[in-house]
Amino acid sequence: MEEFKIRTYTKKELALLYFPDSTPQAVGKHLKAWIQRNKPLMDELAITGYQSNSKSYNPRQVKIIIDYLGEP
Repeated sequence: MEEFKIRTYTKKELALLYFPDSTPQAVGKHLKAWIQRNKPLMDELAITGYQSNSKSYNPRQVKIIIDYLGEP
């Protein structure tokens, strides 16, 4: 298995890593739901300037996500 790298990921790209068996159309909704249910995670992402309509996560946001959700 390849080592997970913290870098910029599109939302779909990161979601596919967390939900490899889901359809590409559904993965974004799954990850978004996980994130939105975790208030401390949402609060930390907000500090970084996270916008729910953005197309990607920057490396800082990816680090925060894996701190809360674990590596995909």
